[in-house]
Amino acid sequence: MYPFVQLQKLLDRTRALDFLAPLALRLYLVPIFWMAGNQKLAGMDSTIAWFDQGLGLPYPEFMAWAAALTEIGGAILLLIGLAVRWVSIPLMITMAVAAVTVHLQHGWLAIAGGGLFATERTEGALMRLDRARDILREHGNYEWLTEYGNFVVLNNGIEFAATYFIMLLTLFFIGAGRFVSMDYWLRCAFLR
Repeated sequence: MYPFVQLQKLLDRTRALDFLAPLALRLYLVPIFWMAGNQKLAGMDSTIAWFDQGLGLPYPEFMAWAAALTEIGGAILLLIGLAVRWVSIPLMITMAVAAVTVHLQHGWLAIAGGGLFATERTEGALMRLDRARDILREHGNYEWLTEYGNFVVLNNGIEFAATYFIMLLTLFFIGAGRFVSMDYWLRCAFLR
């Protein structure tokens, strides 16, 4: 039993750094939502058209603007750690809507790959990817093209949306974290 007590004491000392986990989650999500929101804003007319004809969402103009502003505003609030638990809610709703309306039909995998979660769609994508690589090896400078990474086929499954949802759900329950968030400092100022 003694080693367990020592291990528990060691783990208890790490509590001084428990602010790092919510900070890491927040900082990971910031560029994701910032880029997604700005991409929607930059092409708002096509975003509205996609929400309408492509996805069949009700009130496509409202939904497009709401999604874009939620993502951009959410990114800013996550960055500074302000109202993190509150902003997690509309961001989770955005991820749930995206998962159901855009990604669910494509299965789990975001990037086509084999294995347990592969579908006929991803297997077909992998076959096409292999053929594309053969063409590039024969007619292109394949080494130069792959110098910084491999070619992939986007499967567009729910993997990323589900992951972001879970990260936001975690932030909803644990909050922005200590020390490196406006939520923490505001709470300290008003609870004195």
